[in-house]
Amino acid sequence: MSEKVKKNKKSGLSLRTIHIWLIITMVVMSGIVVYSTFRLTNTFQRLADAEEQHTELQKAAHELMDASDYLTERVQRFTNNGDQQFLDQYFTEAFESNRREEAIAKMDVDEKTQAALAQLKEAMANSVKLMDQEYYAMKLVIEAKGYTDYPEVLDSVTLSDEDKALSADAKIRRATELVLNDEYYDQKDLIRKDMRESLDEVDSLMNRAKEEELDTLHLELTIVRIIILIQVISILVMVRLTSILGIKPVLKAVDKIKSDSPIPEVGANEFRYLAHAYNKMYSQYKTSLEHLNYKASHDELTGAYNRAGYEILLSGIDLETTYMMLLDVDNFKTINDTYGHETGDQVLVKLVQVLKGVFRDDDCICRLGGDEFVVFMVHSSGMQRRLIEAKIDQINDELENTDDGLPSISISVGIVNGKDASDKESLFERTDAAMYESKKKGKHTFTFVSDDQ
Repeated sequence: MSEKVKKNKKSGLSLRTIHIWLIITMVVMSGIVVYSTFRLTNTFQRLADAEEQHTELQKAAHELMDASDYLTERVQRFTNNGDQQFLDQYFTEAFESNRREEAIAKMDVDEKTQAALAQLKEAMANSVKLMDQEYYAMKLVIEAKGYTDYPEVLDSVTLSDEDKALSADAKIRRATELVLNDEYYDQKDLIRKDMRESLDEVDSLMNRAKEEELDTLHLELTIVRIIILIQVISILVMVRLTSILGIKPVLKAVDKIKSDSPIPEVGANEFRYLAHAYNKMYSQYKTSLEHLNYKASHDELTGAYNRAGYEILLSGIDLETTYMMLLDVDNFKTINDTYGHETGDQVLVKLVQVLKGVFRDDDCICRLGGDEFVVFMVHSSGMQRRLIEAKIDQINDELENTDDGLPSISISVGIVNGKDASDKESLFERTDAAMYESKKKGKHTFTFVSDDQ
């Protein structure tokens, strides 16, 4: 062999060496990819844990408000009819169920939740303060009814000389006023304000945690892309596999995350596992959020919008294209007294079902409390008097039908065209006046405050 050939052979690259380096590179890169995959799994797990904590903290805040609203409902029912079961239920919630105290304990997680905890404690303090007024109202009813068997804590409540001198009926009216007046609901609004501020703190905490984890996630995804790029450059044979199993799923996942959508469960098994975990977390989050939103804005008994939902709807309506109808069940107290509150509740459920059947899906039905309901008839730019009259007649006809075993009822209605009200606040006042005008007429009727003939 010539010296020239020997020199070229000695200076050339060895396939064995290249193969060894390719294997080493493949092993190293594969190891790094696997490591990054596990880091991604940990990042998603931390996101899932943060979301679970966020849901629990939100639930805790709502639990306190639900408990406060439950106490309000019990005391209002007790002052309304004097039934001692509501008195017992009130004190069972206050001293045995302890949902408010449990909500405070759930919020006390670590130093990061202290701001939200402080707002929730303020809501608790206002709730406890409100109980003093409720105790006083209950003591008025107890003395008016002559009850002797009641919780000992009410022994410490002393009525003013003026209230002591009231007649039994006057004491009942006084008690009802105490739990229904503006001062009482101003205090309730303070509790809701504190709860909303607590929820805002919880949301802020969760957003910061998500931003931190998402930054980590993006960093890890960037590392994975760089490694994949190196593998593509180093090993051409892996280009297609890497594209199918790695890059494309990751890119799609990032786009889906940015657009707040589930991640397609495609690609490598590891990525499918991550996508499945993320999608499960995403589904649970959406379900929990929808449930909380629904519960917060809908009446539990009838499924109609509650007062909170009514306030939201009222703030967003177009006065020029909306009719507001205020409905009140005639002689509803008599139904409760004669047939019992369970039947009364069934009557309210039936009323909402009838309303939903008569009005359009776009129209909104709200229960303001007791047997008082509001219907927003939206997108009604033209005069709708005859249509509304027909609907009210149909409603009363269906409510009078006793085939379902429920007593016959009727409604009195006040109707105002939104364009006849100066603003949204006066809309309710005018509609309320129209409804009471219907009551004066003998009930089972309706009154238009103003309309264009």
